[in-house]
Amino acid sequence: MRGRFITLEGIEGVGKSTQVARAAAHLRARGQDPLVTREPGGTPLAEQLRRLVLEPQDGPVDRSTELLLIFAARANHVAGVIRPALRRGRWVLCDRFTDATVAYQGGGSGMNEAWIRQLARIAHPRLEPDLTLLLDAPPSVAMARLAGRGGRADRFESEDAGFFERVRQRYLAIAVAEPGRVRVIDAAASEDEVGAAIARAIDEALPAGRN
Repeated sequence: MRGRFITLEGIEGVGKSTQVARAAAHLRARGQDPLVTREPGGTPLAEQLRRLVLEPQDGPVDRSTELLLIFAARANHVAGVIRPALRRGRWVLCDRFTDATVAYQGGGSGMNEAWIRQLARIAHPRLEPDLTLLLDAPPSVAMARLAGRGGRADRFESEDAGFFERVRQRYLAIAVAEPGRVRVIDAAASEDEVGAAIARAIDEALPAGRN
């Protein structure tokens, strides 16, 4: 039986990395052995492309170049990792997928969404998440958390509050348009509260025993 495909989404600073690990632990407690992966990334080639997308460059990166790099990484990731795992019946838990591109490159940067959808059909035809968990928090909360981390910001973390608000609103619009797939989680709550809400959403959307 095909495995289930779960994605976590949200703007920078909402705690996705922490909650991906907690969601994986919840799935293991349910008897699954989830494959945990991320985007851009997940394969050696896709990780190289991730560095090109995220690391500050000597000059500006054209938005079309950025978009094509993201989908090149995604196509390689889907073909080499995600589809094979799902075919074997393994559940896949992925930090970001195409919703991120719609929100960031479409909503945040103003790229033509029709182009994004067309590239998605090329990169992962007939593959969509079974469940998407959208960790939602105001940019002020997310940016305060980012500031508390310290360290060098990547290209997206360096964007301003207006950019993140556009991204957030596009994410919320996706949730309104696809309520059967997308569950909105209040990421401004405590780490434990967010983790519990994610566990409930998984159990409600993908009950134990469903495969």
